[in-house]
Amino acid sequence: MAGKWTELFRPGIRLTTAGAGPRVGRLGGDPALPAAEEWPTWPGQGPLNFVAAVDCAALPREFLSIPLPAAGTLLFFYFDGDSRSVQDDSASVEDAEGSRVLFVPAGVPVAARAAPDGVVPYPGRDLSAEVVVTAPEREHVLLDRTRTASGASLAEAVATVLGPGRTGTDVFGELTWEVAGEGPQHQVGGFAAPVQGAVEVEVASAVLEGSWQDPRLAEEAARWVLLGQFDSDEAAAMTWGDVGMLYWVIRTDDLEAGRFDRARCTMQCG
Repeated sequence: MAGKWTELFRPGIRLTTAGAGPRVGRLGGDPALPAAEEWPTWPGQGPLNFVAAVDCAALPREFLSIPLPAAGTLLFFYFDGDSRSVQDDSASVEDAEGSRVLFVPAGVPVAARAAPDGVVPYPGRDLSAEVVVTAPEREHVLLDRTRTASGASLAEAVATVLGPGRTGTDVFGELTWEVAGEGPQHQVGGFAAPVQGAVEVEVASAVLEGSWQDPRLAEEAARWVLLGQFDSDEAAAMTWGDVGMLYWVIRTDDLEAGRFDRARCTMQCG
């Protein structure tokens, strides 16, 4: 009974500015772009903000839960209107052009690119990696599927391993919170740490044009995996909404094919 639930744990690669390990990426600063690559822009709104870069080759690949390229750099951009003026709104999950993931293959000549006028760049901070345990929580589609397959609720399964006392409805959330540690939860791969609910379901609903009652919702949500998660980070002057998180998710088949332009971003906050 408990085995079905423990199989759900996945490693995630936590990205931290406080680690002592080798550099695997960078928050903020000026992105390194090919000369021919235009700065990502949201038509009718303006240029996006550069959030982070991740060096695929530098990650501890034996712990990756998603099929990232063996080398190359992922660049994450997001339209954070709140950082410009109170009249501008940040991009929402429905605004597909309000965020972007660019992939720069290894060996392509690049140079640091200054942000366009109107965009205040976030302070640059190097990122190192550490491996953390992650699990689905807060309405993730795998929770219902595993409950059906195991014949027992998560709380019942945990009680067989840890003993009675785990009575919360979000046991995985409680367990992963206990091991998350302090500091911003920037992450590649693994399961997202949702603030409000399953980000995969939220994105699937937007893809299905906002229908939470669509019978295809669970099937569509199951196709999406976490590509990158970037938390509010005081040291990097990043605050998403009311101290929330940005989540980039992508369908597994698009990730395997390198179609990073099809990744979608959502922001959740308290």
